[in-house]
Amino acid sequence: MPEYLDALETRDPEIREREQLARLPLQIAHAKARAPAYSRLLADIDPEAITSRSALAAIPVTRKADLASLQKVAPPFGGYAAVHWGAAARVFASPGPIFEPEGRQVDYWRFARSLFAAGFRAGDLVHNCFSYHFTPAGSMFEGGAISLGCTVFPGGVGQTEQQLQAMMLLEPSGYIGTPSFLKIIVDRADAMGASLRHLRKALVSGEALPALLAQEFQDRGIDVYQAYGTADIGSIAYETEARAGFVVDEGILLEILRPGTPDPVEPGEIGEVVVTTLHNEAYPLIRFGTGDLSVMLPGGSPCGRTNVRIKGWMGRADQTTKVRGMFVHPAQVTAIVGRHPQIRRARLIVDSEGGLDRMLLHVEVADSDHIDVAAVAATIREVTKLRGEVVIRALGELPADGKAIDDIRQYDRR
Repeated sequence: MPEYLDALETRDPEIREREQLARLPLQIAHAKARAPAYSRLLADIDPEAITSRSALAAIPVTRKADLASLQKVAPPFGGYAAVHWGAAARVFASPGPIFEPEGRQVDYWRFARSLFAAGFRAGDLVHNCFSYHFTPAGSMFEGGAISLGCTVFPGGVGQTEQQLQAMMLLEPSGYIGTPSFLKIIVDRADAMGASLRHLRKALVSGEALPALLAQEFQDRGIDVYQAYGTADIGSIAYETEARAGFVVDEGILLEILRPGTPDPVEPGEIGEVVVTTLHNEAYPLIRFGTGDLSVMLPGGSPCGRTNVRIKGWMGRADQTTKVRGMFVHPAQVTAIVGRHPQIRRARLIVDSEGGLDRMLLHVEVADSDHIDVAAVAATIREVTKLRGEVVIRALGELPADGKAIDDIRQYDRR
């Protein structure tokens, strides 16, 4: 029989909608009173009048793509946070840079629900391979796991042999992290003749999980589920045992809008994921445009959870893409080129080799003998925080189509 974290997951959809909309005026009033940006944005809005989705649609969309510039004008959070130092437990920096506060609520980022759906239970030892440095992912999932009664080993990223050694000694039953790093770990275990037979489940996020890689993990006896969230919102949606799309988290209202507009798409149409938080005291984001693309799925989940479902992450509304759990922006490609005057034009190609994400910066140069490839590779690492290879191209070889990033990975975007 299916198990659920709580009764919220199986509420009658009409009851859920009514209870969430009843919460909405409280969140809007809180944002208006405590966050300076919303004080201005909602100046003419009566929170008590926002009791329907149509009323919510009258509020302007705040888009993630604008946060970096907004935060420079009004540091550190652009005026969208309702807390400052002391009231916030932690502050993180995502690429951009974009700063995010973490409040002091238990399971602040709401990942306990996705972990429970993935089979994590009290008493599990969980090896957490999301970053604990700068970005919030490690803290996000740790908070959810601890609230379930799990014990967490904070592995972080990199140091594969040390991670594997800790796994062999501690024998965790669960893994949290990107799917690509899990593959690196299990492949290294095979090369060393080490056994990970105790590792039975995983919750992965930060990048797509190709169907072939998911099957490879399954063949190894690791039951892998996916979660979808952002550094600003936390959990947005998660996979369940039904493997039929992603069930939307109970703590948010989700809209699918036509990219760049405040207008909803037609049923079954792909659009931008826009989220309104319902219980976030620290960062009460209202109609927050994530820039991610997805589509609403019809009907309820076969697992018995009754909230709406989306297909999952289906790309970006702009050229921004996600590589090994980190966003890479067109502006970063421009910044790399700006540091190397020999480069006339560049395009970042993102592909997948053996199930692992790879970045190749194709650069047009007039004279290949006068370009320091190692220096360009070092700049890629410095600007994006990711490793990338450099491919030299002759002048005129790259398409003149305005693309700075071309993501050519082929995967099942379920």
